[in-house]
Amino acid sequence: MNKLAELIVKLKWFIIVVVVGLTVFFGYRLPNLTIDSDVINSLPDDDSTAVLYTNIGNKYGGNTMGMVIIQADNIFTTKVLEDIKQITDTIKYIDGISTVTSLTDIIDIKNVDGGIEIGKLVDEYDLPDTQQKLDSLKNYVFSKDMYKGSIVSADGKATLVMFTLLDNADKQVVAKEVKEKITRLNLPEKISFGGLPMMMNDVSNLMLVDLRNLLPIAFVVIMLVLLISFRSARGVILPLLTASISIVWVLGLMQLLGYQLNLVSINMPVILLAVGSAYTIHVINRINECKEKDRRKALIISLAYIIIPVFLSGITTVFGFASFIFGAYLTMIRDFGIFTSLGVLFALLISVTFPPAVTAAFAMYKSTKALKKHKSSEDTFMGKMLLTPFSNLIVKHPKYITVAWIVLMAISIWGIFNIKTSINMADYFHKNDPTRVTEDIMQKEFGGSLPVFVVFKGDMQSPDVLKKMVKTENYMKKYPDISTTQSVADLIEEMNDVMGEGKKIPDERAKIENLWFLLDGQDVMDQLVTKKLDEGIIQSKFASADSKDMKDFVTYMNKFIKENSSNDCQITLTGMPSVYVKLNNSLIRSQFSSLTIAILLVVLIVALILHSFSKGIYAAIPIIATIIILFGFMGVSGIALDIATVLVASVALGMGIDYSIHIITHVSKKFDEVKNMDESVKDSIMISGKAIIINIISVSLGFLVLTFSHIVPIQNFGLLVALSMVGSGLGALTLLPVILILANKAKEKP
Repeated sequence: MNKLAELIVKLKWFIIVVVVGLTVFFGYRLPNLTIDSDVINSLPDDDSTAVLYTNIGNKYGGNTMGMVIIQADNIFTTKVLEDIKQITDTIKYIDGISTVTSLTDIIDIKNVDGGIEIGKLVDEYDLPDTQQKLDSLKNYVFSKDMYKGSIVSADGKATLVMFTLLDNADKQVVAKEVKEKITRLNLPEKISFGGLPMMMNDVSNLMLVDLRNLLPIAFVVIMLVLLISFRSARGVILPLLTASISIVWVLGLMQLLGYQLNLVSINMPVILLAVGSAYTIHVINRINECKEKDRRKALIISLAYIIIPVFLSGITTVFGFASFIFGAYLTMIRDFGIFTSLGVLFALLISVTFPPAVTAAFAMYKSTKALKKHKSSEDTFMGKMLLTPFSNLIVKHPKYITVAWIVLMAISIWGIFNIKTSINMADYFHKNDPTRVTEDIMQKEFGGSLPVFVVFKGDMQSPDVLKKMVKTENYMKKYPDISTTQSVADLIEEMNDVMGEGKKIPDERAKIENLWFLLDGQDVMDQLVTKKLDEGIIQSKFASADSKDMKDFVTYMNKFIKENSSNDCQITLTGMPSVYVKLNNSLIRSQFSSLTIAILLVVLIVALILHSFSKGIYAAIPIIATIIILFGFMGVSGIALDIATVLVASVALGMGIDYSIHIITHVSKKFDEVKNMDESVKDSIMISGKAIIINIISVSLGFLVLTFSHIVPIQNFGLLVALSMVGSGLGALTLLPVILILANKAKEKP
């Protein structure tokens, strides 16, 4: 380590030039980095649920629905109908739009002179312009199940313009264009935008706002903590510079390799800001504590000592994040694991090379005069008010500390059983956010916005298949969160009713074929059946955003499908509830797998480097205790396990283990010298404990900045990581020393 430290100081200018050059190279690519907020893309390409959902998009002109809600005192006025038509026509000609359905552009089946007429509900070239015609239209709409509660609200004060996107369309780009063009119309009615593509666009915008606003705030907060703690330019500039460089490198690398930021990796810059600064804090603290008068020599001695604990902290954090690569099913979490572990590795390498190189190159040493004024840790405010009382409490009352931790964990275990899960994108928004308000309107007035599809493989002109579709629709409507359905069977029933033979599927195939002939060429048919007539779908919408409701619905439908599917009519369920249930199950599996892998890897690495399996176990105990308390807090506070908070436990393990490593290496080194555990613990708390407390405060405050995010899961993520840093830091400063005292008492000198 001495030779390596000397080499770093010797090659100082080379290191500086390489780091600056790479930073410029990767920084040049940052403006081209984009955001992908589509949660469906997080399922692997070969996932059966994703494949089935994608096939719907390929065969039926798209599976992603957007909605524009028009609200007025009365929808049935000539002016409002004109505006609905204007919105419909505007959306229809946007690239990437497959179909548009609205009050002025929806199929209608009527009896005219004893025959069937299939056309539009409203003649778009001759809109109703008298009160009599408007009242007639209103009465007719409310008499039809296919319109009331589906396209027009029950009170007649709101209506929908629904559109589907082509499967290969860029959902966020299309959603943005829809929103911009409709807004520019400047219509007098209240206009709201809903559906998955609109939510994805809004989430992307909020993510950009957060990245632009919150990262600089976190930067300033950490800077102030460092300034108060170190009171030197070096103590502020170098940690933040190290973190910033690692962020630029990893984001630039993402763009270079063709990756996008997503709902998970958006947290990466704040994580790297915390991690990158933490390593440099320990390096600078060790340099400050060295009493060697030759400050260049002090730099080499300090660097030689700190490389191993910093390397050990860094490599365990790398493997902590890398656990997502092997333990996560969702691609966005795996990508987060890849690039966050790379970012931590960059931060590790930069922290033990670049700050010492800059310190040596620009003579950023403390002078001999300044060194004489430098107070030891015991004489500082932190030492007197916090570190000394801490160390005395640990040495004199280890049992009290042990009991306190056991009680806290016991309470937390009770809370763990109350944890809920959430994957619905609507939950990303605050309750008063316009996007969330629109979603609430969709659920209340129009049966929700989450598309549901039931696929039937069979002869679509067979009476048995069509009757089974009707039976399935009736079964679906019995579920509280399904209010409307649409299929080709509904159209056949409607036509049969208009012909005076009742609202039912004809028993003879010939009658069905005759009715079908009248439907040929209608736009709606491409959305309901394939051209070969060997497959058809029931379309519906799911009203609830609750994960449990979705899971119960999928179970409810799968039971029916199992009992009614046959060789002649194969039935399968897909849609957003199915996708969300798969994502939800994958979240839980990812949490368990990645956390288990992370714990095993961390214990193994610490054990190998410290040549002691018991030390690996000791280092992990405070973190495991912290994670138990963290999950308990989530259960008690009602914070759900979602796409962001699923990361917290492994993040806490990867980052929090650093504190344990610094304590355990310091105690081991000091114990080898003095063979007295009480003295070793006190020394480690006074020196390493100071850096740990500075790090806890800076990292926690940095993550607490995320509580000001516009996105709810990121708010919760920031709060939980901050709590985990405090918990793991306290564990390293209290629980771990107690364990080491109890485990090593027998090895002390008499």
